[in-house]
Amino acid sequence: MKSIRLNLSALIRPLRVVVAACVCAFLLFTAAAPAYSANASHPRSGETNLLDIERKSQEAVLENPYNLQETQQEASKGLNEIQGDSDIDKMKRPENSQGKSVEEKIEKALEKVTGK
Repeated sequence: MKSIRLNLSALIRPLRVVVAACVCAFLLFTAAAPAYSANASHPRSGETNLLDIERKSQEAVLENPYNLQETQQEASKGLNEIQGDSDIDKMKRPENSQGKSVEEKIEKALEKVTGK
């Protein structure tokens, strides 16, 4: 019985090392995957400057709070009552992006599966 126990422990030790290495590799790849899935922009273009949004945000902080009419007027122009339509041409949204939406990807996958 003692020899069987020694043989099993000798087999389990390398298996533990392999399992630990696989778990570490899995954690490393899952941590790095979001960085690879992001849309790459041109490295020379840098960060988009949204100066108008920044200016309007600073004005909103320094001034008195908006009343209901001002809030509704600004919010109807764009995303929210602070930004309004500031730098709307620089913002990424479905209308001006070239990436495929989730719906398009699902439709394409279903077409492949069904053969239509």
